[in-house]
Amino acid sequence: MTSPKFDLGRVVATPGALALMEQYNVSPQVFLTRHVSGDWGDMDAEDKAHNDAALASGEERIFSAYIVGSEKIWVITEWDRSVTTLLLPEDY
Repeated sequence: MTSPKFDLGRVVATPGALALMEQYNVSPQVFLTRHVSGDWGDMDAEDKAHNDAALASGEERIFSAYIVGSEKIWVITEWDRSVTTLLLPEDY
């Protein structure tokens, strides 16, 4: 694994995200590792560029999206890097 590009802070997950990961037998660590290494997942080029800028400035949140089965799971790290949340879009 490459070195983490930022701090995750406290990691939390919504019940919906936990249920989806359990259903597909996927560890949250898979998504957290991708997220913290700068693999933004299923995002368009504009959103990826925004994440890269947020990483450089340290002043905006970082947002990734990954496909699990036929659904998406989002990973959001707050602007101050205090909390990272795994959630489903409908949990937002």
